[in-house]
Amino acid sequence: MRYKCLVFDHDDTLVNSTATIHHPCFVKFLGEYRPGMSCSLEEYFIKNFHPGFVQMCKEDYGLSDDDLVVETEYWREYVKNHIPSAYAGMKEIMERHRAEGGLICVVSHSFEHNILRDFKANSLPEPDAVYGWSRPIEERKPYPFPLEDIMRRFSLEAHELLMIDDLKPGYDMAKRCGVDFAAVGWSNDVPEIETFMRQNCSFYFKSVGELDRFLV
Repeated sequence: MRYKCLVFDHDDTLVNSTATIHHPCFVKFLGEYRPGMSCSLEEYFIKNFHPGFVQMCKEDYGLSDDDLVVETEYWREYVKNHIPSAYAGMKEIMERHRAEGGLICVVSHSFEHNILRDFKANSLPEPDAVYGWSRPIEERKPYPFPLEDIMRRFSLEAHELLMIDDLKPGYDMAKRCGVDFAAVGWSNDVPEIETFMRQNCSFYFKSVGELDRFLV
């Protein structure tokens, strides 16, 4: 195998969630708590790409830290009743990697219990480690802690990991750790995001099939 450990982002990398769950939830939240304000799907993708969701909420929608707690709980309740679908081909990639003796980890801005629920609902192999939103902010991407901890826990070197993600926080984290980064673009067609990823990342894959062929 090319890499001992595949480290996946969750939303829009493993599962189709922003367009079907997270963006509709945020639009609904704005309608109730910021009437008259809006956010298109493309804007949502771009701002999550950079500067990130929290910064977007504060800078574009004037949410305070207390407001963000309310938004997080609103999102948590919404996600309880909405399960995203895994992208076709992901299950096969993960099953093959596990069968070959590889490790599967997840570093995401979703909650750990939701990630595990989505894995089970989509019959994906249970991950060896999950790093999600419930961790302290300094232990979430783009901070290096998740990848550094994976390397410590499983006695791995940086070259044995591949970070697979659709947004910049994952890229920033991998770059800080010297880990190869595979940018994926199958969740959106936003030129600004694709241009950055193609110019700066080691690898860019527009389809799950392209990633599959690379790993084989």
